[in-house]
Parts: sequence; structure tokens; C-alpha cells
Amino acid sequence: MLMRTDPFRELDRLTQQLLAPQGRLAQLAAMPMDAWRDGDSFHVEFDLPGVTRDSIDIDAESNVVTIKAERPTRASDAELLASERPRGVFSRQLVLGDNLDTERIEAAYENGVLTLTIPIAQQAKPRKIEIGGSTEGQKAIDA
Repeated sequence: MLMRTDPFRELDRLTQQLLAPQGRLAQLAAMPMDAWRDGDSFHVEFDLPGVTRDSIDIDAESNVVTIKAERPTRASDAELLASERPRGVFSRQLVLGDNLDTERIEAAYENGVLTLTIPIAQQAKPRKIEIGGSTEGQKAIDA
């Protein structure tokens, strides 16, 4: 169903997230997720509190789904006392198996949770195989 991403790509993403533009350490821009299969569908939920629907971008290319979201920075000169919620642009990629139909992905966003529903591909569903041939005995071959 869901395949882990390339560890070098993950290391690069982590490095970019750790260094803020000002050269100081930044909070990780996390996009926690849950994934499960239920019947003929695969479901993924991402926690994106404080993100508007318009700032979410979902792309599917081949068997890779990329989710990007933005939580804008505060436009205030107020003194910041605590900063634990990640802000800015963050993304996550899912590498899906060939048994999922990426042409029919559905997305919904409600109460800060992005939900993707991906149907199982028709060719990956279990099916009955009929046994062919005649019910009579085999014919003898004349030489």
C-alpha cells in the first residue's frame, strides 16, 4: 500500500526544515499522518491545524503524492514569547504501491484534518478464476 520514501530525500528535507532563513534552528514543520485500509479504499489523514484550505496543494505524479501546506508567519512586531507551532511552507510525500488507483484520489479538508481516500486498483482486487476446458475426458490423439 504505502511505501517508505527515499532516506536521502528525507535527510535533505529534514536539513532544510532545521535551518531557518536567519541561520538559527527552526521547529520541525511536521505534518503527522495516519494511514489505513478499509475494504476497497486506502485512507490517509494529515493534521494541519491553522492551515486554510486554499493554502493546501496536492499533486499526484505516477505513484507519488505530494502534499504542501502553508501556515503563514505572524505579521506583527510584537515580542514573541513562545514559538512551538511550525509556520511557513511544509510538505510531505507518499510513495504509493501499484495496487492503488491514483487517478481517482479524493481529498477533503475539515476541522484541520486533510483526508485522502485512494481506491484500490481494480487489477489489485481479489477475483475468482474460472477453470476452463471441457468436462469430458481427454481425446486420444491418432498418430
